[in-house]
Order: sequence, then structure tokens, then C-alpha cells
Amino acid sequence: MPTPPLAVTGTLDGFARWIGEGAPLRIVLILLAAIVLTVVARRLIRRGVRRLIARAAVRHPKRAGTQEPALRTTRMAQRAQAIGALLTGVVLLLIWINALLVVLQLMGINITPLLASAGVVGVALAFGAQTLVKDYLAGIFIIIEDQYGIGDEVRFDAVTGVIEEVALRTTTVRDPDGVVWYLRNGEILSVANRSQGGADGA
Repeated sequence: MPTPPLAVTGTLDGFARWIGEGAPLRIVLILLAAIVLTVVARRLIRRGVRRLIARAAVRHPKRAGTQEPALRTTRMAQRAQAIGALLTGVVLLLIWINALLVVLQLMGINITPLLASAGVVGVALAFGAQTLVKDYLAGIFIIIEDQYGIGDEVRFDAVTGVIEEVALRTTTVRDPDGVVWYLRNGEILSVANRSQGGADGA
């Protein structure tokens, strides 16, 4: 029987040592741990969002002849869901990035060049998507600070109407003519809210 080439023999020996050190088992355990953490994080965040919505419903029960408490509950629910979605994205990103880095190290891959390349790519993406990032950041502050919400009568620079939806990237407004406007949150520089501060909306 012919003798295998030295390169092949060295590769097989290295692969055998890698298996003998238990690296595949550790990789599987890391991936399982990441999956478990993902499920737990999702459930905890969803539970927190449901509690916030339930508290809003208790604080602002629906009353006959008025929609104001229901709108407040809807706004609180929207804020809770937006914050929950943001937290979920951040937590899952951290979990899987760390899991991937550990798996690459166990596979014998030097992650230092990868981290440097990722930094460069991240800067390039951030520069190219700065408008999108600006919209999301503005949307986060709008929702957290409760600058306006569903049902508010507002006036922007060029649009006046009633808020129908406040998302992380855009705000939806319906004007008196029934036209729906989609405004990017990053482009909203000023807003007059007639539904706050005791305005009667007349």
C-alpha cells in the first residue's frame, strides 16, 4: 500500500489532535448555550413588554364616551414593543457575535485579522448607512421621550395631521384630506403637538 503524502499525514494528525482535544464537543456546547440564551432572552423581554402593557391598561382603563385612555394604552404598548424589539436585537447580536468568535478560536482560526477587518467594514457600513442610523436613533428618542404618539394632532414643517403610527424608522401621519404621509424620523427637526400641554385641539 502506498504511503500517504506528508502534507496529508500532517493534516490528518492535526485533525485527529483537534478532535482528541474535545474541540468539536465544545463547539456544539457553545452553540447550544447560544440557542438557550437566545430563547431565554426573547422570553424575558417579551414578558417585560407584556407587563408594561398590562400596567398601562390598569392605569388607563377604557371609559365610556372617550378614547383617550385607550389611546394612552396603545401608545404605551407601542413604546414597550419598540423598546423590546430594540433590546432583543442588541442582546441577540451580542450573544451570537461572542459565540461565533469563540467557535472560530476553537477551530484554530486567528480572529485578530477578522476583528480588524470587521472594524473597517463596520466603519464603512456606518458611513454608508448613516442616514438609516440617524432615522433609527431619532425614532428611539421619540418613542422613549414620548414626544408624540398614536392619536396626537401634530404639525410638522410641511405636514399637519393625526399620528397613526410611530415606528423606529418612520412616523405615519394622516392629514385632514385623508392623505397618509410617511416621515423619516431623522428628518423631523421640529414638531408642534396640540394634544399635549392641555391643548384642546380646536
